[in-house]
Amino acid sequence: MADIDGQIIKGQSKAGAKDRANAASMDKGLRNFLIGIYQKMALGLLVTGGMAWAVANSPFMLELLYRFDGNTVRGYTPLGYVFLFAPLALSFASGMVMRGLNVALMAAFYWLFVAVMGVSLSSIFLLYTGTSLASVFFVTAAAFGGVSLMGYTTKINMSGWGSFLSMAVLGMIVASIVNVFFLKSGMMDLAISAIGVLIFSALIAYKTQWLKQVYYSMENSYTGLAAMTYYGALSLYISFINLFLSLLRIFGSRR
Repeated sequence: MADIDGQIIKGQSKAGAKDRANAASMDKGLRNFLIGIYQKMALGLLVTGGMAWAVANSPFMLELLYRFDGNTVRGYTPLGYVFLFAPLALSFASGMVMRGLNVALMAAFYWLFVAVMGVSLSSIFLLYTGTSLASVFFVTAAAFGGVSLMGYTTKINMSGWGSFLSMAVLGMIVASIVNVFFLKSGMMDLAISAIGVLIFSALIAYKTQWLKQVYYSMENSYTGLAAMTYYGALSLYISFINLFLSLLRIFGSRR
C-alpha cells in the first residue's frame, strides 16, 4: 500500500513539474509576443514623429498641405485634407488587411500607416510648442504603460467591452467632425478630448488583455503570432496616438 501511495505521489509530482514547466514556457512565449508588439509600436511612433517633424520643417511640403495667413496655419489644402482623413480610412481598412494573417502584407500596411500618420500629424509641430509636445508625450507614455499593465494583470474579464468601446470611438469621430466643420466650439473640443482620454485608456487595457487571449489561442502557430504582432502593434499604436492627441488638446501650450 505504501508503495502504491509512493508511486501516486511520485506521478503527481512529475505531472505537477510538467505543468509548471509548460506554464513557464507559456509565460515566456507570451512575454516575447508582447515585447515584439511593444517594440513594433515604439518604432512606429518613432517613424511617425520623424515624419511629422520632417514635413513640418519642409517649406515645400507645408505649401502642399496647409493654407497660411502669414506664419499662421488657417486650414488645409485639398491634398492636406486627403492626408488628414487618410489614417481614418486606413483604420477602417485595417481589419480586412489583417484578417488574412499574411505577415509581409501586414508589415507593409503597418509601416505605411505610421508614415501616413506622420504626415497627417505634422500640424502639431506648427500649433504647439516643442516643450509641451515632449511633456505630453512622456505623460502619455506613462499613462499607456500603467493602463496596459492593468490590462495584463487584472482578473476582470473585459471581453465584453469591445463593442461598447468601438461605438464610443465612432461617436467621438462623428462628434469631432461635426465640431470641426460646423460648431467650431472650443468647449466642445475640450469635452470630446476629456472623454477621449477615458475611452482610449480603456481601449489600451482592453486590447492588452485581448492580445493575451490571442496568444493563448494561437500559441502553436508561429506564422499567426508573427502576423498578430503587427495587428497588435497597430491596435495599441492607434490608441496611443489618440490618447496623446486628447491630452495635447487639453494640456498642450499653443504657439
